[in-house]
Amino acid sequence: MEHTGNPFRPADVCRALLAALEAAEGRRRNRKRDQTPDAIGLAVKREILEHVVQENPDPEKFESWLLNYSQSRHPSGAVASMARSVLEEWRLANSMGEFRVWLEQGAPSDDTKDENLKERRSP
Repeated sequence: MEHTGNPFRPADVCRALLAALEAAEGRRRNRKRDQTPDAIGLAVKREILEHVVQENPDPEKFESWLLNYSQSRHPSGAVASMARSVLEEWRLANSMGEFRVWLEQGAPSDDTKDENLKERRSP
């Protein structure tokens, strides 16, 4: 289902993606393997998302904003890869109705609910 309304601003999408990232953090902490690569990737993505929210670039200039950001901040493959991922998620939010609705609902996740239940059960 394609959404035909006004496009999301990049900052709106990134704000919701930051909420979804919190759930990913919970899943990452529960794994029984070395988490270092996951933590690095999520930290890079979080930094990009936070800067998009803070700077609120125009939708028409978002792709070039991400390119400039990744080249000026950290000219590494990891930053470029995460910037590409953020761009794809923003495009998805503007083209796929179900993804847009999920973001508009605050990117709810069962992982977050599970984490909240564990915290409430802890003494």
